[in-house]
Amino acid sequence: MIHGLRALQHRDFRLFFAGQGISQIGIWLQLIATSWLIYRLSGSTFLLGLSAFALQIPFLVLAPVAGVWVDRLDRRRVIAITNSIALGQSLVMLALVASGVVAPWHLIAGNLVRGVVAACEAPARQTLLVTLVRGKADLPNAIALNSIMMNGARFVGPLVGGMVIATFGEVAGFALNSLTYLAVLAALYAMRLGPSHRAPRDESWLRQLAAGLRYAYGFLPTRSALLLLSAVGFFAQPYQSLMPYFAKDVFHGDSHTLGMLIGAGGLGASVGMIYLAMRPSIRGLLSLLAWTSAIAGASLAAFSFCTSLWISLPLITLTGLGIMLTAAATNTVLQSIVPDELRGRVASLYVVSFLGVSPLGSLAAGWIAERIGPQATLAAGGACGLAAALLYAIKLPAIRREIRPVYQDLGIVPRPPVDGDQ
Repeated sequence: MIHGLRALQHRDFRLFFAGQGISQIGIWLQLIATSWLIYRLSGSTFLLGLSAFALQIPFLVLAPVAGVWVDRLDRRRVIAITNSIALGQSLVMLALVASGVVAPWHLIAGNLVRGVVAACEAPARQTLLVTLVRGKADLPNAIALNSIMMNGARFVGPLVGGMVIATFGEVAGFALNSLTYLAVLAALYAMRLGPSHRAPRDESWLRQLAAGLRYAYGFLPTRSALLLLSAVGFFAQPYQSLMPYFAKDVFHGDSHTLGMLIGAGGLGASVGMIYLAMRPSIRGLLSLLAWTSAIAGASLAAFSFCTSLWISLPLITLTGLGIMLTAAATNTVLQSIVPDELRGRVASLYVVSFLGVSPLGSLAAGWIAERIGPQATLAAGGACGLAAALLYAIKLPAIRREIRPVYQDLGIVPRPPVDGDQ
């Protein structure tokens, strides 16, 4: 087995990888159709920001509580139930669009429902990986391959979605997404999973939530990584919500142009995940975060001033690479060092830091863009991302000192010799 693909030797992970890969492409088809339809119907950048806000605000509000329950429940069942609800949401949206009665508020409300479902499903999906690969030995590779799959779908989905919408209309995007949910449900049914560790149910969920917060934010390396990820999620990640403006008004394109822009970010993210999958160890990932977040901020700021589509595409590729390497490297470190009984809660705090703060950034970006313009808004977001990377880099020496004993306990770095060692 090729080192960078070693997690695929596990049957259940292969099923998960295939099912989620097909489903994620469908999700991006619907997201592209939704954002393009909202902008076509309203012409409002604020409604674009509000749409992204509705999709992602449940991650901020619900994910921490969902993480507690994920630690208590069967994770495969949680994923099956949430994906079944998501299929129902997709069918309702398909009916509204196909009947011709759809309005922007329908699409925003649909995004809110999808966000609630995703906020409950994301911690379960993240924590299921350790069970799929039978322990922590192949977990970093599984996380990287999972990120490659998610971002490969983010690359392929918008490109396919842009072409499908331009050729067949928005209805086709919603219809294809509904079909792809069947793949992930079939994969979940076919898995043969053993028992997983669950948190006790007799303890208050508030106490269990507090334990997760103490673990994640009481330790300098994890606290610093999560705060940096929050800054990237707030200032850089919301660029996607403004892409319909750039596709139509800056580059004078259509939904295909929008798919190219979103897909370029997904391509960069996929390249970053391939690099992460090929790494032999998590050692050095915390130091890498300073560079990846700086790349995201700098390339986004440069994109904001660009008027050529063909120069903008590589810049957005770098933005996607920087954002997703920051997110995936943080997740890989957290999932590698966290105790099993806290896995769901820490995964939910990761989700909050990345996806939970993004809706606030999207809403702020949409509101600010109405006043100073989308280009100036993205330039300011990129500059703030760079500033966050600099602050994190200043703390790196202390972060390295504090993480070293943990890595020594896990066998990631050697222990120093003691007196008497030969």
